[in-house]
Amino acid sequence: MPCRLDIRPGSPNDPLVTVVTPVYNALSTLERTVDSVRAQDFGDWELILSDDGSTDGSDDLAQRLACKDPRIRFLPHACNTGAAQARNRALGVARGQFVAFLDADDEWLPHKLRRQIQFMRETGAAFTYSGYLRVRGSRRREVRVPPSVDYAGLLGGNVIGCLTAVYDTAQLGRVEMPDLRLRQDYALWLKLLRQVDCARAVPEPLALHHLRTGSLSSARWAALRATWTLYRQVEGLPRHRAATCLTRHLTRRLFN
Repeated sequence: MPCRLDIRPGSPNDPLVTVVTPVYNALSTLERTVDSVRAQDFGDWELILSDDGSTDGSDDLAQRLACKDPRIRFLPHACNTGAAQARNRALGVARGQFVAFLDADDEWLPHKLRRQIQFMRETGAAFTYSGYLRVRGSRRREVRVPPSVDYAGLLGGNVIGCLTAVYDTAQLGRVEMPDLRLRQDYALWLKLLRQVDCARAVPEPLALHHLRTGSLSSARWAALRATWTLYRQVEGLPRHRAATCLTRHLTRRLFN
């Protein structure tokens, strides 16, 4: 019998954390990503693999992985709609109080969830992130992040890596990503920061971001256009302020 999504909202056995992973043609990396979640030294989680019309067999792999671990839930979809909608479909059936994000080509260090959830419980922070390691082949470089960031600060450049972000639905509600092809994660962080004074960082790297040729994030010009669209059409910034924010964003990129 196919191990598809079993929706049981409101169960007393709901996990504390929901991990949202959109999957699209990630056959070569998906198992590594899932293994990094299964290797966590904190086990109170569910992982939703939200397939987005994969054509390379990723959907079959996601289903097999779900059959191996009851904490993994497979959410199939017939056609490709983009990462924002794939994540939002997962958010629509998420059961955890805390929502964490992990793309299908990245991975977490084994203590990631334990450290971050402990930090949120100790500080009462509703929205957190951390540093991470940027990996290209055999090379690794630590991406350092500021200890906190507010809405105005984040407009000057996204310092929150999607693979490190966690938010608390008990404080913020279940907030979906704006339906953008690119920069949907950045748009969500800004949306969340309209509700809280700031997001706070766990002061250590907790994840690995793998850079690969051909990924959406590697298309720099497309990303810049998407950032401009975010400033103008989603955040409603006037042209001069959007230009200032984009300049700050580019400057930060040069030194990160």
